[in-house]
Amino acid sequence: MRDTIFLRELAVEAVIGIQDWERRVRQLVKIDLEMAVDAKRAAASDRIEDTLNYKRVAKRLIEFVSGSEYQLVETLAENIAGIVLNEFSVAWVRVTVNKPGAIRGARDVGIRIERWREG
Repeated sequence: MRDTIFLRELAVEAVIGIQDWERRVRQLVKIDLEMAVDAKRAAASDRIEDTLNYKRVAKRLIEFVSGSEYQLVETLAENIAGIVLNEFSVAWVRVTVNKPGAIRGARDVGIRIERWREG
């Protein structure tokens, strides 16, 4: 059984893009996460220590993304997945990085990836 903790539309400004103008400004990116957990222990104990602390995950990603300067959303998503898997001992993560307004006529563009911790 896989339980999932999710985080929707974490909004962070970052330098992201390949165009010259994109390298000079901060743009809004929105991040969605789904993270595999076993919620049984936390449900029984009702203690934050027994689950994934999503506030800590969000704070870490805000710090990371706001300081990043990637050209591609693919690279940003891959690095976000690595942080979640390695720093928070999550076995599986689905990361969606949205770049609102990046394409004229489209509300949003982005990427969704899934990664598993090795080992």
